[in-house]
Amino acid sequence: MSRFGVSASGPRPPIVPEELPEVPFDLESEDLHEKVLFADSDLSGVFAQSVEFAQVRFRSARLAGASLPKLRLTDCVVERSDWSNLRAENATMERVTVAGCRMTGLAWNGGLLRDVTFSDGKLDLTNWRMARFDAVAVTGCNLSGADFSNADLRGARFVDCDLTGAQFSGATMQGARFEHCELAGVGGITSWTGAIVHPDDLIGLSYVLAGALGIVVRS
Repeated sequence: MSRFGVSASGPRPPIVPEELPEVPFDLESEDLHEKVLFADSDLSGVFAQSVEFAQVRFRSARLAGASLPKLRLTDCVVERSDWSNLRAENATMERVTVAGCRMTGLAWNGGLLRDVTFSDGKLDLTNWRMARFDAVAVTGCNLSGADFSNADLRGARFVDCDLTGAQFSGATMQGARFEHCELAGVGGITSWTGAIVHPDDLIGLSYVLAGALGIVVRS
């Protein structure tokens, strides 16, 4: 797998046992949780730092409004969970699958994502500033208003995503892929050098390019 893109087979999947013991969802700073299931739990607004999860499955686990700086997820699956407005600065996801989740307003700024898959989720208004994407695939997600300023997106692939109004100022995008995405009103278009865009997406992107060049489009 190349450091600068998603391999043909996609990100490496997480290694998570099918059968895991379900335990009460509780968090304190510097906790380590391994090989467990958190299901139908609510820890909205909790604060804990340097928490680590390894081979953990989250199912309908609510962390809305929580603050978990330096969070680390390794070999985890997150399903149908609400992590909206979670603050996880300088956090790490490695071999993680996120499916059908609400993550509106999630802050992962300064973080690392390696071998991560997002699908069919709400990721609007999320903050990925200065984050690094290494073999990350995002499919069927709402990313409108997301902020990728100064992020390293060389290893990112977006398919069937709504990126309306997303910000890319200062991002590193050589090799980043966009396929069948809504790109109207994206910011930081001058940072798109080397990005790979599907022909069907060029119409929406052309208006942004015209605006950046001072071209007035008028019938």
